[in-house]
Amino acid sequence: MRLAGTRPERLATIPYRAAGPGGVPQNVQLGVERLPVEELPAGCDALLAAGDLQGVASSPLGGDPELLGIALADYLGVWAESGLLPSADRVGVLLTGDLYSAPGADRRGASGAVLDVWLAFAAAGCPMVYGVAGNHDEVTTAQVAELGSDVALLDGDRRSFGGVTVAGISGIVGDPERELRRTEKDFLGLVGKLTTPPVDVLLLHEGPTGDRAGQLGRPSIRTALARRAPALTLCGHVHWTEPVATLGDGHIVNVDARALVFTV
Repeated sequence: MRLAGTRPERLATIPYRAAGPGGVPQNVQLGVERLPVEELPAGCDALLAAGDLQGVASSPLGGDPELLGIALADYLGVWAESGLLPSADRVGVLLTGDLYSAPGADRRGASGAVLDVWLAFAAAGCPMVYGVAGNHDEVTTAQVAELGSDVALLDGDRRSFGGVTVAGISGIVGDPERELRRTEKDFLGLVGKLTTPPVDVLLLHEGPTGDRAGQLGRPSIRTALARRAPALTLCGHVHWTEPVATLGDGHIVNVDARALVFTV
């Protein structure tokens, strides 16, 4: 799962509404881009990674606006029919959390139930859906596990699919008295545990800093990962204009408010 290139190629956009300053709804676009990798899990012809899908969008199948993540899952069939992507049963999914939006896209930082986003990707036929929860997600490991044997919400554990090992840590560093938050010491302890031995893909909601200006994150996470860098670290929580950074002999890819398709 090492990157074979670091310049994303635009494939498509999805129009959606998101809460702007003061909660005023804004019309924005979700960029869908492609990055090449050296290899993919057996059974997959592409991997779709996305996070911080905090908006509502109309499905290409019609109906009322719904969570952006649900609409994104619905687009998989449309893109397969047009030849833009492989069929959904050959597209694995990696989610980095914060998949909720207030129904009217009129409240920033809203928290709520996101199980339906996971369900949408599972129902689309994606062979693998792994992810972590963001600090605004209301979803449990048990709920996600009911969606299929290869549908998993990760938090301090790892799973393997098609010869690729994926690990994940949900939430952010913060007051452990609040949901989906843990102390920095505990967070970094999980980082060390999950990267010994190194994994192919590490999923985080709150990620490390990048290697250039504007790639914000938590420096201590970068320091911890640099010792045993995963081939690919996916994260979100804060937006990077340039989504790719190096980390050791691997890469960080920020998918905050974007969708990236990995193909060989």
